[in-house]
Amino acid sequence: MSVLLAAALALPRIDYTAILPELILLGGALVLVTASALSWRQIPTEAYASATVGFGGAALIASLVLVHDVSRHGPFTTVAQSIVVDGFSSFALVLVSTIVLLAAILAAGFLRREAIAGCEYYALALISCAGAMFMAAANDLILIFLGLEVLSIPLYVLAGLDRRRAASSEAALKYFILGAFSSAIFVYGIALTYGATGSTQLAEIAAFLARNVVTNDGVLLGGLALLLVGFGFKVAAVPFHMWTPDVYQGSPSAAVGFMASIAKVGAFAAALRVFVSSFPTLRSSWQPVVWVLAVLTMGLGALLVLVQQDVKRLLAYSSINHAGFILLGLQAASDRGVAAALFYLFAYSLLVLGSFAVVVVVGGPGDEAHDVARYRGLARTRPVLAAAFALLLLAQAGVPFTTGFFSKFYVVLAAVAAHSYALAVIAVVSAAITAFFYLRLVFLMFAATAVPSPVGAADADPSPAGVALLAPAAPVASGARAAEVEVSPWAATGIACCVVVTLLFGVWPQPLIAFAHQATLLIR
Repeated sequence: MSVLLAAALALPRIDYTAILPELILLGGALVLVTASALSWRQIPTEAYASATVGFGGAALIASLVLVHDVSRHGPFTTVAQSIVVDGFSSFALVLVSTIVLLAAILAAGFLRREAIAGCEYYALALISCAGAMFMAAANDLILIFLGLEVLSIPLYVLAGLDRRRAASSEAALKYFILGAFSSAIFVYGIALTYGATGSTQLAEIAAFLARNVVTNDGVLLGGLALLLVGFGFKVAAVPFHMWTPDVYQGSPSAAVGFMASIAKVGAFAAALRVFVSSFPTLRSSWQPVVWVLAVLTMGLGALLVLVQQDVKRLLAYSSINHAGFILLGLQAASDRGVAAALFYLFAYSLLVLGSFAVVVVVGGPGDEAHDVARYRGLARTRPVLAAAFALLLLAQAGVPFTTGFFSKFYVVLAAVAAHSYALAVIAVVSAAITAFFYLRLVFLMFAATAVPSPVGAADADPSPAGVALLAPAAPVASGARAAEVEVSPWAATGIACCVVVTLLFGVWPQPLIAFAHQATLLIR
């Protein structure tokens, strides 16, 4: 009996250094919550932001140490082979740690302005990032699901963080309902995959499919389809994107940038590992489906972004379009495709964080003024802010000498290398369509400086959306002018970091390209 009990209680060996970045973030969230609960006076928002920056920096250092260890000693697993530390997971850990740092910096000014006190934003952000890290390092479908929930649940709360706005509560409810629905689909996909292969560990699934020919593969293909649907919801791929515009529009703007970046990083990291490394023998079955998803996602995102008059909805459809480009890397199902997708995730994360930081500033107190007309003439009174936003928009359009150009270039190149020529052409056309709108918004910010408009005209513009954006003479009311925006030191620092990285790796992309390529070589 004692022998059986000892066998039943045998615990797996845990290498705590392998999960140190995740532990730092979870421990940081616990420290913030404990400090907030035990403090007899209200702790300033800046103190929470500074502490979160410290935890994010510590996680970044721990992640870089893992990168060094993997490059010297090779990949390894721990926690009963459910956690894998390789180049792929190390890249994702570095990226998630960077997102923590920037999100903490960019949110401080917004929370101070909107009088949202407490540690909730920072604690939830730390927990969500820890979930994304677990997803990227997971070697088991069950752990991927747990990481997905740890990632998602804090995001539902962040969407409803501003309890004074009904739109925020509505966004949280929509996000929660559709998120729970997608999680249920994902779990069902795990169950079917386990029933077909006899395991939930990714390495064992790959080994089983390599050794055996599955004649009746209906259950396995059903599981793959449900897994793809679950990931599709999280990355906002068409037709699973319905929640994105409403949630982005209703959620606090500072939370939206974080949500848009961390959700895509975690979900795409897990999807790339699951499909490329665990189901390579079934590429002929899932690659055509991903092809269709990529076309729909790029096409719908590019077309609907043209008719948006709310900047947050504009960026929501822009994020859908970006998800389609990342799907090109997944569809290629090659080392080049994975490396291109990782590069794109890094570039996109900083672009969307910086873009929503500008949205936070221009939106003003109350976080309500997000009409496109609000940006007319921004360069007249805030030239540096307008120039930064223009650069971030142009980078998303794929203008050369920015990370956005190289990210689009490499995923299209990966599609061409995989002989998906039609998909590559569709991607280029989609990029041209979205570039048109980005350029119109840039023109709106700068053209009004040369063509001053009379004061006191009506705020509404009866002309069509496209004509309204191209007509700088149509003014906004003086109470809604972009001249009233105030840039906090925290926001200025965060936006500057995003702009500098976008330019640095746009002019000198070799280090980031080499890092992404090394991540594919050292994947287990």
